[in-house]
Amino acid sequence: MNVSLNWLATHVDLKGKAPDELDKLLTFAGVEVEGIEIKGVPSDRIVVAQIKEAVPHPNADKLKVTQVDAGEGVLRQIVCGAKNYKVGDKVPCCLPGADLGGFVIGETKMRGVESKGMLAAASEIGLIDAEDGLMILPADAEIGRPVKDLFESDVLLEVEVTPNRPDLLSHYGMAREMATLLEVPFHALDLPDLATATGDAVRIDAPEACPFYTLTRISGVTVTESPAWLKQRLEAIGLRPINNVVDITNFVLHELGHPLHAFDAAKVSGSIVVRQATEGESFLALDGESYSLTPDDCLISDTAGSALALGGIMGGEHSGVTTSTTDLLLESAYFTPSRIRRSSRRLALSSDSSYRFERGANPEGVLPAAALAIQWISELAGGTVVGETTAAGEAPQLTRPVALDLARLDQLTGASISHAEAATILERLGLTKTSDGTWQVPAFRADLQRHIDLVEEIVRVKGLDAVPSRLQGTFVPSSSVDHDYDADMKLRQRLAGLGFHECQTIKLISDTQLADALPLKPLQDGDTIRVSLPLSEDHAVLRPSLVPGLIASAQRNLRQGAESLRLFEMGRFFRNAGGGKAKDMESESLALLISGQRYPAAWSQKPSKIDLFDLKAIVQALVPGVDVQLNPRDRPHYALGADIQAAGQNIGSFAMVQPSRQRQLDSPAPLFVAELDLAKLRKLSAVSLDIADLPQFPGSSRDASLDAPVTLANAEIEKAFSKLKQPLLVSFECVDLFTDPSGEKLAADRKAITYRMLYRAGDRTLKTQEIDDAHQAVLEHLKKALPIQFR
Repeated sequence: MNVSLNWLATHVDLKGKAPDELDKLLTFAGVEVEGIEIKGVPSDRIVVAQIKEAVPHPNADKLKVTQVDAGEGVLRQIVCGAKNYKVGDKVPCCLPGADLGGFVIGETKMRGVESKGMLAAASEIGLIDAEDGLMILPADAEIGRPVKDLFESDVLLEVEVTPNRPDLLSHYGMAREMATLLEVPFHALDLPDLATATGDAVRIDAPEACPFYTLTRISGVTVTESPAWLKQRLEAIGLRPINNVVDITNFVLHELGHPLHAFDAAKVSGSIVVRQATEGESFLALDGESYSLTPDDCLISDTAGSALALGGIMGGEHSGVTTSTTDLLLESAYFTPSRIRRSSRRLALSSDSSYRFERGANPEGVLPAAALAIQWISELAGGTVVGETTAAGEAPQLTRPVALDLARLDQLTGASISHAEAATILERLGLTKTSDGTWQVPAFRADLQRHIDLVEEIVRVKGLDAVPSRLQGTFVPSSSVDHDYDADMKLRQRLAGLGFHECQTIKLISDTQLADALPLKPLQDGDTIRVSLPLSEDHAVLRPSLVPGLIASAQRNLRQGAESLRLFEMGRFFRNAGGGKAKDMESESLALLISGQRYPAAWSQKPSKIDLFDLKAIVQALVPGVDVQLNPRDRPHYALGADIQAAGQNIGSFAMVQPSRQRQLDSPAPLFVAELDLAKLRKLSAVSLDIADLPQFPGSSRDASLDAPVTLANAEIEKAFSKLKQPLLVSFECVDLFTDPSGEKLAADRKAITYRMLYRAGDRTLKTQEIDDAHQAVLEHLKKALPIQFR
């Protein structure tokens, strides 16, 4: 928001306060100043000059060579390309050495003709163009006088107001804040009371969207150009003047912070009706765009049903004020912030009005804003109020008395702020002390709801540097939260060591992203938790799984050219368990995603793509010493779904993204994902491992080739090995797999698998016969446990 110091000075005395000083004051009070702009003529070397002669340039058709009197006693020759002047006009002349914001004017030659300065347009010297070409100064302007003496300079502060301080979205509110911080008087407006009455002129059919609406009829209006002071006020903050009526509503908005809207009464049929739009209803706004509405949108219409304005956001194209308007209907209302915010986001339609209403305008500012606008319309447009202002509904009460705990204040501030000083600060902020000792919060400060809010305001106004720092620490035994944090950090470190990058994605996803969910338990109808009033369709559902966020991150990385992905995220997921019977359950999980090349590109490495066994190995690395198995289970919208089991319990889900979804993501390689129960993973990863000494005696390996059905899962073979009670068997691994779908070398329904088994004793070197006997026992066990034959 742009704030004009000249405008602020009408409410608070800022004499002697440099812009940098005000910047520091506001910043330390929690109002960030993003920029400072000096408005007005920037240099004393820009003076009033009179054009005495203008002849065509000998070498350029579009240029003229002028002789100007700049009050130097001799004429100055300047080449100029403008066409809107005549000999005898007075214009700004930038003498050599004039600094125009980093560009310094000098003497030069233009197409071979000497030019000693520059004749300037208004925009070139920090003013606003009123015409195309040179700025024509008043005929009585003194030749040689600095142009800056003829125009009022100003300083603009570009401030970033936090969403909890809508009271600062106006010059009146900002001046009140500065008066409080500077401890100087605040010059409040003396507005007349506006008489209201109920009547048939207004009907509210959507009180949840617009609880309070007022309408004033003003007749005999002359719509014309605004006076210079009003145009200057608006232009100073970057607004384009339109006409006196519209400019007055804009002025009141930036003066008091409460939006207004004026309708041409001749274009309104019957009464004003505040209602919900119908599904698909079309609305043509002032920006010339047509918008399709829903029942969530608040519409201002007339009795005939014609859409006049989108409540709190923008007026309609056909009901606005024009030069032919003679009678006005002035709207001043309070709209529910959440409804305005939702409509504005959905329609991608924002305005100065919606910006303020969606943050929470002052309900008690409805009538004062109307009164100020009526006062200026009567004075500048000659209007006369017809009857009383019609009011419908009731302004909501958003504030209440708040108790200030003085003992708690002393504890938090180290008693550095006296109780009397604290009371004075609250009074300067507009609060009043009640008979029971509480503090009544003004309507424009709806953010003050608790004791701690008052403490924060007291400290903010006093200055945090006035509160002495303290270092107080006591020993606190570690808790389960600390243990969980430590366990999570160990998992993060292991994953980082495995080449993973951590993601942090938003907890809200879209309906379409639900198809990417890989929940620890399958979702039933009613398990998903929806947001009642989502800001957008992309943030409509609380995530039941972390995988959709990882897949979205993967898509962005793939489109940036990433060839290998290793992503993980730890966080909360949300669901109603048991078909919606149990409400609002939230748990923590760890999600993994891998895809692309197994190793970085190198001349010594052959390209090799990641497969499902890589992901299994990664899960195994997270729980060293615990056997991890994949048990196949169908997962909706995924291929190769499986449960991940460790230590005899389900700890998560595993799957491969379907090829069709892979193509949607523009991924050249398969994507494998897993989601693990973080609570179970913490316990398993915390199991202490027994570190064995290096073996003192050599081991010996034996291979076994199995002929098995192609449907036999590797998990079944590993399970059979795990049940084997053979003390000499140290380890086993699959070293070869062969299948032949054609059936020429091996039946199509069979596969050949080779396992290598290592045998060793800890107290001696094994003899050949011992190894052979142990190996034979292993083979017999496998043959009994599995439907296999040995080749």
